[in-house]
Amino acid sequence: MTTRPGGILILSAIAVVSAAVLAYEVLLIRLFAIVQWHHFAYMAISIALLGFGASGTFLFLAQGWLRRRFTVAFVVNAAAFGFSGIAAFALAQRLPFNALEVMWEPRQLLFLLVLYLLFTVPFFAGGNCIGLAFAHFGTHIGRIYAFNLGGSGLGALGLIGLLHLATPEESLRLIAGLGLAAAGLAALSADRHRHVAAAVLAAAAVLVPLATPSSWTALRLSPYKGLSMALAVPGAKVLSQSSGPLGLLTLVDNAKIPIRHTPGLSLNASVGPPPQLGVYTDGDGMMAITAFSGDFAPLAYLDFTTSALPYHLLQAPDVLVLGAGAGGDVLQALYHRAATVDAVELNPNIVRLVAETHGAFSGSLYALPGVRVHVAEARAFVAASAATWNLIQIPLLDSLAVAAAGVHGVSESYIYTVEAFEEYLRHLRPGGYLAITRWLKLPPRDSLKLFATAIEALARAGVAAPERRIALIRGWNTATLLVRNGDLGPIERAAIRAFSEARSFDLAHLPGMAPSEANRANLLRQAFFHQAATALAGPERGDFLARYKFDIRPSTDDRPYFFDFFRWHSLPEFLALRLQSGTALIEWGYPILFATLVQAGLLSLLLILLPLLLRREKAAGDKQQWRVMTYFLCLGLAFMFVEIAFIQRFVLFLGHPLYAVAVALAGFLAFAGLGSGFASRFRRHIGNGPLSDLGPIWAAVIAIATIAICYTTLLPMLLAGWIALPESIRILLSLCLIAPLGFFMGMPFPLGLERVSARLPGLVPWAWGVSGCFSVIGVLVATLLAIHLGFTAVVAIAAVLYLFAGALFHTPLTGEQ
Repeated sequence: MTTRPGGILILSAIAVVSAAVLAYEVLLIRLFAIVQWHHFAYMAISIALLGFGASGTFLFLAQGWLRRRFTVAFVVNAAAFGFSGIAAFALAQRLPFNALEVMWEPRQLLFLLVLYLLFTVPFFAGGNCIGLAFAHFGTHIGRIYAFNLGGSGLGALGLIGLLHLATPEESLRLIAGLGLAAAGLAALSADRHRHVAAAVLAAAAVLVPLATPSSWTALRLSPYKGLSMALAVPGAKVLSQSSGPLGLLTLVDNAKIPIRHTPGLSLNASVGPPPQLGVYTDGDGMMAITAFSGDFAPLAYLDFTTSALPYHLLQAPDVLVLGAGAGGDVLQALYHRAATVDAVELNPNIVRLVAETHGAFSGSLYALPGVRVHVAEARAFVAASAATWNLIQIPLLDSLAVAAAGVHGVSESYIYTVEAFEEYLRHLRPGGYLAITRWLKLPPRDSLKLFATAIEALARAGVAAPERRIALIRGWNTATLLVRNGDLGPIERAAIRAFSEARSFDLAHLPGMAPSEANRANLLRQAFFHQAATALAGPERGDFLARYKFDIRPSTDDRPYFFDFFRWHSLPEFLALRLQSGTALIEWGYPILFATLVQAGLLSLLLILLPLLLRREKAAGDKQQWRVMTYFLCLGLAFMFVEIAFIQRFVLFLGHPLYAVAVALAGFLAFAGLGSGFASRFRRHIGNGPLSDLGPIWAAVIAIATIAICYTTLLPMLLAGWIALPESIRILLSLCLIAPLGFFMGMPFPLGLERVSARLPGLVPWAWGVSGCFSVIGVLVATLLAIHLGFTAVVAIAAVLYLFAGALFHTPLTGEQ
C-alpha cells in the first residue's frame, strides 16, 4: 500500500480529509461561540465524535459491499463531507434553536436533536473515509492511524492561522474545498477514469469556496445576544466588522436613539455619557468607545458608578486595568487623575479599533500621556510583571443579559480564581486596592463568590482577619468588591460610607458596620448581601457555603468555573416557582450541558451501540465481544478525559479557549499519530526485550498512567513558571508537554485493533463504533467531572481507565497464542 503511487495517494487523501474534519470541528467552536455561546465548544466536539461513531456502525453493517468498492466509496464520502459541511451549517442557521429556552420550551429539545443530526452528517462522511481505510487495509492499521492523526493535528493548528486571514464564513467554504481535494487525491488512485474524476473534483474544490452564496454561510445570532437586541432598536446600524481567532468584533452606532453604556450608574447621577459607539465581541459582551476631546468635564458620569469607589481612597494612583476593552475604565482612571494607567487587553483588534480605526473619535485614548497599552492575557501579564500598583481594576467583562442567563456556567474563567487573587494581591503596594465589579444578581451569587474567594486568598496569605481588609458595595445593577493590602482603617471606612451615601449605593460589607447601615437605598426585602457577607466572614462560613441555594464556593485553577452557581438540590424549588419566574433563578449553562449529555448518550445508543448489538459476530462468543467492547469503551473515555483536561488547563496558559482547543487537539492527535506509527515496532521491541512479560498494550498503558499522574503534580508548577513567555514559545512548550503523553496514548488503539483484526476481523467496525460512542459521552462527562472534582481528578480517572483497559487485553483473545 505505501510503496505504490496509489497507496501514497490514498494515505495523502486520508491525511487531507482528516485535516479538513478537525479544522471543521474547531471552526464549529468559533461559529457556535458567535451564534450561541462559548460553552457549545463541547457540543461541537461531541457531535464530531458522534459522527465518527455512527460511521463505525454503518461500516460494520455494510463493510463487505464497501470494501469491494473502496476507492469509489472513499471518493463519495470525502466529497459528501465537503458539500454537507456547508449544507449542515446553512440549514442549522435556519433552525429556530435557542439555547436559553431549552428548559422551559420542549420544542427546543427537538431542535437541539435536529442540530445534532445535521452536524453529524459531515463527520459521518469523514469518519467513513477513515473507518473504511481501517477495514480495507487491515495489515496497515498503524500507518493509516498515523496519517489520520497527523493530518488531524495539522488541521486543528492550521485553522488558527486561517482565522488570521479569513472570516469564519470564508474559512467554512475553504474547509469544504479541502474535503473535495481529498476526494480528488483518492480518485487519482483509481484504475479507471481517474484523471477525469480527479479533474472534476479539483474544479469543485476551487469553485465551492468561491461560488457558494454568502447567504448560506451568513451568521444568524441568537436573539438573546446583545448585538441582536441592539440592532432591533430603530436607527441602529453596523459600522464595521473585523474578525480574528479571538473574536468577531462588530461596531454599532445609532443616530436616532443614542447608545448609553454606563454600567453601575447611580440613580442620583444628573449627567450621562457623551456620544458612544457600541463594540460587541462575538455578538455579545458590549463595550463602548466613548467620544473624548481632551475635556474631562463630559466624563463626570464616571464618578457615579460603583467602580469609582477606589479613586476616592487614593491620590494620583498608578492603575492596572485588566481587560481594558474599548477603554471605558481607562477613561475613568484618567478622569480621577491617575498618574499612570497600564491597560491590558487580550484582543489586538480591539486595541486597533480604539487606537487607530476610531482614534479621532476616542481622542487617541491609548496614546495619551501616562497610558500604556499591553496586548496580553491578564493573568500572564501580572505573573510576568515585576511592577506593583496602587490599584488593580477588573471591570465588567461580560453583558448583563449573559450574566443573568447563567450561560457561562460551564466556561472557564481564570480571572476570578483563588490563585488569581493571590497573584493580584502580591502586586499591590501597601495600602493599595484590588477592585472587581460584577453585575448584580438576585438572589446574590457573583458578588458573594468574589467575597468568599477574597477571604480564601487572604487566609492563604496568612492574614488572620481577612474580613477587615474587604469592602463590598452595591448599586441597583452592579456590585464592587474592594480588597485592601492592609486593614481598612477609620479614614478609609468613613470615605467608603460617604461615597456610598452620596450616590445612593448600599453597603454590603464594611468592617465594623452595623446591620442597620445595610439595605438603605436600593431596597430589598431583606439585607441579603450583608447577611451573606457576614456569614462568609464568620466562623460559620463552611456551613453557609454548604447550604446556600447556589454554589458560591471559591473557584480555583483546578476548578476554574467561577460562573457555575448551579446546585441540583435547588432545582426542584426553582422549577416549582416557574409561574413566578422561578426559571429565571436557574443557571442555564450546567443544565444545558447535562441535557446535551443525555441527548448525546441516547443518540450514541441509537446510532452506534444498538445496531452493533443486533449484528454482533456470533462466532466470537459473548465473552470476547464484551471484552472487546469494554476495552475500546475505556480507551474512548480515557483519551477524551485526558484531552479535555489538557484543553481546559491550557486555556489559562495560552490565553484563549480557541487556542487551547487547537493546540491540545493538534498535539494529542499528531503525537498519538506518531505513537500509532511506531506501535508495530514497539510491539516487537517489547516482545524481544526485558518487558516481554508485560506485553505492548500493558507497557503502553503503564507509561500513559505514569506520565499522566506525574503531570497532575508538575503541570501546574510548570505552566505557572512559563506563563509570562511569548505566545509562540508557550505554544511550542505546550506541544512539548503533550508529546510524551500523546505518543503513548496513540498506541493502545492500533495495538488492540490489530489484535481484533487478526483474530476477530468482523469486530473491527464494532471496536471503531464503541470507541466513537464513548468518546462522545466522554467529552461531556469529562467536563461535568471537572466542574465538580477538578482537572486533577479527571486525569486520575483517565489513568485508571487506561490501566483497566490494559488488564482486559493482557490475556489472549480467542485464537491467540
